Amino acid sequence: MTIRDEDIIQIRAPRLGVGEQLFIPAIFKGLGTTFRHLFENVGRDGKQKKNIYVVQYPEEKRDDRPVLEGGQERSTFRGVHRLNKDEDGRVRCVACFMCSTACPANCIHIVAEASPWPDREKYPKQFDIDELRCIFCGMCEEACPCDAIELTPHYEITGLSRQELIFDKSKLLEVYDRTVGEKPM
Repeated sequence: MTIRDEDIIQIRAPRLGVGEQLFIPAIFKGLGTTFRHLFENVGRDGKQKKNIYVVQYPEEKRDDRPVLEGGQERSTFRGVHRLNKDEDGRVRCVACFMCSTACPANCIHIVAEASPWPDREKYPKQFDIDELRCIFCGMCEEACPCDAIELTPHYEITGLSRQELIFDKSKLLEVYDRTVGEKPM
């Protein structure tokens, strides 16, 4: 298939004036926006303005995150992950790799092994989540067919090195033990 000459449209950039070439109008427009925001916020407390929250962390914690959705109060916040256990105290994960496949940040790493239990084929020998790489989108939670991975409402995760914030299977199960009574988001 060939393109006819009359179907081709030539687009040329508009010519800029001297002031536009020096970016002077754009600079003044940007300064105007900056000063407008400055004068709007001078003397105001951040908590009085709508949708701005100032919290003195770690002394204060922000627990007022509910959002009205369909008339019901529901929080859309997603925090640190946990790996759930079944009724027998075993890890609920069946190493199907659906969470790691669905993860857009590629922060979940699973190594599967043959299961020692007769009710399942595989279980995760290794299950790691890089919390620094995670974008907390909840895709892993949605993709899991057996509700093995969930995001909790806790956001207090700290570490002094990158290695401390790569949560392995034991750390994820420890989060479950601490938050077993809480309903995830």
